[in-house]
This record gives sequence, C-alpha cells and structure tokens, in this order.
Amino acid sequence: MSEPVALFAARPGPRCREPRTSQVVLVDPQGRPCGVADEDAVLGPVTPRHLGFSCYAFDPAGRVLVTQRSRRRRAFPLARTNTCSGHPAPGESLQDAVRRRLRYELGVPPVDLRVVLPDFSYRASAAGVEENELCPVLLCRIEDVPLARPDEVESWQWWSWQDLQAEASAPGSALSPWCRLQIPLLAASGQVELSLGAAFL
Repeated sequence: MSEPVALFAARPGPRCREPRTSQVVLVDPQGRPCGVADEDAVLGPVTPRHLGFSCYAFDPAGRVLVTQRSRRRRAFPLARTNTCSGHPAPGESLQDAVRRRLRYELGVPPVDLRVVLPDFSYRASAAGVEENELCPVLLCRIEDVPLARPDEVESWQWWSWQDLQAEASAPGSALSPWCRLQIPLLAASGQVELSLGAAFL
C-alpha cells in the first residue's frame, strides 16, 4: 500500500454552531421512522435502531478524505473512518444533514452529493457503546481545504481509493467497523466510479 498524503491535525477555527443536544430519528426493522430520541439516548451499551449516514468525500484528484475520530467522542474514539458521519434530525433530509455535518466537522461544502447505498445497516460495539444504525452511504466531492473541529476530528488524510479498499480488507485494520463493511460494498457496486466518473479516479 502506498503512503497516504500527509497527516493533518485538527485545528480550531470559525464554525457554524450546532445545538448541544439534538434528536435522532428512530426506525423500525423495515427502516420506517417510528419515533425520536435524544442523541445521548442512542449512545449506550444497548442502542435502539436509528437513522444515521456515512459520507465519503473525494478531492479533484480523486483522493478520499479519511478522518480520525476525536479522542473526545464517546463512540469509537480515535478510529480511522470515512469522511463524515452523523444523524439526520427529525424532519431534516438526508442530504441537508450531510451538508450540515460536513460544514460543522470539517468546514467544507459538498459538491455533487448523492446517495449510493441507501439501505446499508450495521450494528457494532466497543468500550460499552453500541452503534445500531440504518446508515445510508453518500458520495460527494469537496474542493476546499478542510478545517476540522478538534472535538470531532483528531486528524485527517487524503488516501487513494485503492489504498482505502486495501486497508478495509487488511487483517487488524484500524478502520471503523462500519467503514470496513461499507468499502467492499462500494467497490463491488462500482458506485464510486459511476457517481464520480472513471476519469475522476
């Protein structure tokens, strides 16, 4: 595997604000909304199934932005993962939620944002915190330099898509469990190439 481009630490900077407590959408086994809960209530040892998302953002050179979750995060701190994850608020569209979180966590707006794995779902636990999500996967491009919030992102790097695929399948991979599941599905579907264009990669 080739070496990823330089590691960048998160640094403080001007930011949009988000409420300290927010609500998430609960979903039933068929993925239908069935209620709401405070976000803190879906971060525990047994977590109700709820709606989330994962986004993979690519730069104009076709590299994907890999982030490391902040050590301050309750769920999977310091795990390397996809560009951005989060939860749509009640009544918020999936695309608007992704735009909000990309601006909040990384200070960047997405371009050509699209859903590519609408039905992805996973369940994973570590250190007494369970994730249990219906988690659609989206792709986008970003054209600005990230300015990451230290309370959300410990560090970030640009990786080639091929290197990220190799890392996802490597024994003892340090990637988040959802990332390790999503990347082979994306690779098998050809959605990265279809969505962003083979020439882009």
